[in-house]
Amino acid sequence: QDERNQVLTSYLWVRQAWLDAHLAWDKDAYGGIDSIRIPSSYVWRPDIILYNNADDRFGSSMETNVVLRSDGHITWDSPAITKSSCKVDVSYFPFDGQRCRLTFGSWTYNGNQIDLRNQLDTGDLTDFVENVEWEVLGMPATRNVITYGCCSEPYPDVTYTLLLRRRASFYIFNLLLPCIMVSFLAPLGFYLPADSGEKVSLGVTVLLALTVFQLLVAESMPPSESVPLIGKYYIATMTMITASTALTIFIMNVHHCGPGARPVPPWARRLILHHMARLCCVYEVGESCKIPQRVPGRRVGREDTGGPGESPMEGEVGAEAGGCPRDRCLGHHDGLLRNVGYIAGCFRRHRASQHRTGEWKKVAKVMDRF
Repeated sequence: QDERNQVLTSYLWVRQAWLDAHLAWDKDAYGGIDSIRIPSSYVWRPDIILYNNADDRFGSSMETNVVLRSDGHITWDSPAITKSSCKVDVSYFPFDGQRCRLTFGSWTYNGNQIDLRNQLDTGDLTDFVENVEWEVLGMPATRNVITYGCCSEPYPDVTYTLLLRRRASFYIFNLLLPCIMVSFLAPLGFYLPADSGEKVSLGVTVLLALTVFQLLVAESMPPSESVPLIGKYYIATMTMITASTALTIFIMNVHHCGPGARPVPPWARRLILHHMARLCCVYEVGESCKIPQRVPGRRVGREDTGGPGESPMEGEVGAEAGGCPRDRCLGHHDGLLRNVGYIAGCFRRHRASQHRTGEWKKVAKVMDRF
């Protein structure tokens, strides 16, 4: 079966039988000859053709001999290769079944001239050769009598419906299972760290693999409105991977916010860092970046200028004993305090920058986990 062109090629044995009273004879008068075999072109033959023929040649039967009996009954068995049109429904591909009809009838004789009937209720599948792709479930036959708009006479025909079911093993192992295994790689990308660039590479690679499988399916399917089931699965998976890759790019942009980034907005801190973080089981990462508070009753200058247990008076006495003027020593201490304050401010700004960067990284991690 050519699914893309919706053409069914059949190798048939067409058996026709009719009565011709003009060809009867008395077998006793001819030495007891009951039947003879003569070329089919020597006798009248009904013009039975395939109505839904899809071949450019209508004469598909071979010119074989006919069996003529003494009572006028004629039997004509002729092998034929037919190409018929068959509407293919690929909605459940590769687990689909098809119903292809072969309609035979007279082209010029109406029902008043030829009473066309099927001898059996089903086609004879005794000598049927199994197909590697399709399984034949049956071939029921029905007789129809149709009156066309051009003519008032009835026109009978015999329709054989070929019931086919696809053998899906080939497509399962070559299209479905590889697609499922490739699709499993897409969710695994969420387990990669948010700062890993391999997440985007993995998403693009999986997307390209699914695109190749989609093209393989599209090449074997006829262009129709119905989308096969496996095609819908490919499209759904590709949509998920595309959204995942786009979200990964956004998350990486958030994760790599530098020290100059703005602080996390209050609404994002409340929604993402508190509610969504608890929902996604993302806890605090790293040390706290709060500015340490000064202990009451404790001076910074004392820690920086003197050792443990040393009082300012002792420092002053030592300074005077060493010959250092009081004003000069105080100025020196003020310079030290300014330097220490500058260094402490640098550390506070650095820690605040780290705090902002850590918050943005946590926002990216929560969004990635979500």
